[in-house]
Amino acid sequence: MQAQQPRPKGPAAAAAPDAFARRTAVVTGAAGFIGSHLCERLLDLGANVIGIDNLLTGRLDNLSHLRSADGFRFQADDVTRPFTVAGPVDFVFHLASPASPLDYARHPLATLKVGAIGTLNALEMAEAKRARFLLASTSEVYGDPLVHPQPEQYWGNVNPIGPRSVYDEAKRYAEALTSCFHRTGGTRTRIVRIFNTYGPRMRADDGRAVPAFIQQALAGEPITVAGDGGQTRSLCFVADTVEGLLATTAAEYAGPVNIGNPHEITMLQLAEEIRTMTGSASAITFVPLPADDPKRRCPDITAARAHLDWEPTTHLRDGLRQTLDWAEKHFPAQTVAAGGSAS
Repeated sequence: MQAQQPRPKGPAAAAAPDAFARRTAVVTGAAGFIGSHLCERLLDLGANVIGIDNLLTGRLDNLSHLRSADGFRFQADDVTRPFTVAGPVDFVFHLASPASPLDYARHPLATLKVGAIGTLNALEMAEAKRARFLLASTSEVYGDPLVHPQPEQYWGNVNPIGPRSVYDEAKRYAEALTSCFHRTGGTRTRIVRIFNTYGPRMRADDGRAVPAFIQQALAGEPITVAGDGGQTRSLCFVADTVEGLLATTAAEYAGPVNIGNPHEITMLQLAEEIRTMTGSASAITFVPLPADDPKRRCPDITAARAHLDWEPTTHLRDGLRQTLDWAEKHFPAQTVAAGGSAS
């Protein structure tokens, strides 16, 4: 596993308190994994936060520690229907969407609708409120990339009719829609392409590699690695991802900008690392690789460094330790469905 050296956060991160204090932010997908961490951080920075979620894949438990916090309000709403919030709004963070392969396979139409109709509704609300809008897009817009690492200028290699297309193409359309509003409507928009993010509050049953491997190791069950385990991902701790979202929103750079960790690890290396950290005797077994699963995934973060003065600061082992500590308290004892998808 490659060592990642911490780096002090730069001016973009330092400016965040001034950018968000006493401002009002709407977060769609607030009860999700990244959304709940974003709500928490915005409150820490002195913002008023309105969290919106229809709880299709989000969980109210992720917000339980915020529900009574000053400045936080939860609004149960489905953003695929027209929605609004009372009062002025300064920022709209659009994170609503199923995000794991298992979730968007279970909810394909909902995934397409939230990427298309939900994004349109969120943009129209931001336009009406004269708010700055941030779209949480994804590295999945690059598909199974033929360029490595992936810069923002790369247009991708996506199968538009494959099983992953409901997510990939929904996000690609959301980017097109956001860019249209930016060019023609005068709406101040930002686009981030989030690469693989991990940390506390991931669901044990969402099928992604980190929670699946941790759950299987803790349960003493075989750790199921897809394919031969040679496919790579670049794992970014959730706190670093959230700082990237905030830095993008505060900066005068529309993007798109990659937010992720430029250090790669194979899925077999990740499984071995988690097995070692848990002290598990679990065997590592191999399962078929999902259709269109990318072989390599690594962000070029030159733009994030240049325009946001941002890059991740958390060592993978430190982030995994925090995730494991949380999982030991919150994951169920029974084994999850065989996962190991690197997405």
